[in-house]
Amino acid sequence: MDYSYLFNKAVRGMQPSGIRKYFDLLEGYEDVITLGVGQPDASVPPVVRAAAVGAITDGYVPYTANAGLFSLREAVCGYLSRRFSLCYCPESETLITVGGSEAIDLMLRAVLNPGDEIIVPEPTFVCYTPLAELCGAVCIPVTLRAEDRFRLTPEALKKALSPRTKLLVLPFPTNPTGGIMTHDDLVKIADVLDGTDVLVLSDEVYAELTFSGHHVSPASIPGMRERTVVIGSASKAFAMTGMRIGFAVGPEPLIDAMTRIHQYGIMSAPTTAQIAAVSAFNNCDADIDAMRLSYDRRRCLMLGGFAAMGMPCYPPDATFYLFPDITASGLTSEVFCDRLMEEGRVAVVPGTAFGASGEGFVRICCAYAEENLREALNRIAAFWRKVTERAA
Repeated sequence: MDYSYLFNKAVRGMQPSGIRKYFDLLEGYEDVITLGVGQPDASVPPVVRAAAVGAITDGYVPYTANAGLFSLREAVCGYLSRRFSLCYCPESETLITVGGSEAIDLMLRAVLNPGDEIIVPEPTFVCYTPLAELCGAVCIPVTLRAEDRFRLTPEALKKALSPRTKLLVLPFPTNPTGGIMTHDDLVKIADVLDGTDVLVLSDEVYAELTFSGHHVSPASIPGMRERTVVIGSASKAFAMTGMRIGFAVGPEPLIDAMTRIHQYGIMSAPTTAQIAAVSAFNNCDADIDAMRLSYDRRRCLMLGGFAAMGMPCYPPDATFYLFPDITASGLTSEVFCDRLMEEGRVAVVPGTAFGASGEGFVRICCAYAEENLREALNRIAAFWRKVTERAA
């Protein structure tokens, strides 16, 4: 039987994630330091672990409401108000999802029709384009440039807009570049969108890992709330990646549509994880702040190492990623990563995993122990000297 003939056409052309490729390749190598996967090395806060264990011990693992435990929706809304001055109703404007990724998928499926255009700033997280193409939408990439601090400019947005534009993705703070959008940046974006019916998917999973200033949500900008769905997660803020708790908040009609899809496809997020997340969103502000300081120290360590070896790297304003420029090596991003793993025993991800505009860069995650980062820097420096001397 020819299964490929039976597949959805969009699935036939869907490529495996470039991030997972390098993670899977590690099995064939020994003594490799991996700086590829965005996995926090912080521990889940004790109060969160206690809540999860308590739920299991008490045997309390029933189905929850499709939208999630009301106590969790309340906790998320309180957290957003406290941390980012965002005001949402837990009854009608909040949905608990299986990680931030499900929330993204729900938003795209709820609003996109075949032929609709979605603007995706790149380099960016890998899921937006494949999921949008499953809906038959056309993705319009907009290149984010280092000289613009990897921010979306109003001029670039204007060029990308068309009468078919349905949705703009604002993936800030951005994986892989660490770029952010300031209040003034977002006001300019709001001015461009004023008078249109373009919706905004604001992926704010890395909001708590902002180093320069305070994260600003597009939904806080006048005229943007009614068009914006804010997506967040417990994964990065509370190191709860495997518990798979995300959320979406936004205008009631959009959240209602997303909830209807969610109720048929998922029903509800895992109960034990939801109970743990209630404690996280209510009680762990101090844990977030301590984790951010830890990642900032490691960010500075890596930037210092890159500077010492002469590898250009934009200082990221957020996230635990760095996006150094490797064009001086004379190698493509993929060849650089292949050879660095083979010859230097360090695994990083090619910039092209995040869109064609990532060519000439690699993504490096600094959410690892400092001794591993120092050894990785030594290995990268030796490899960098070798390839740049040959390129010269």
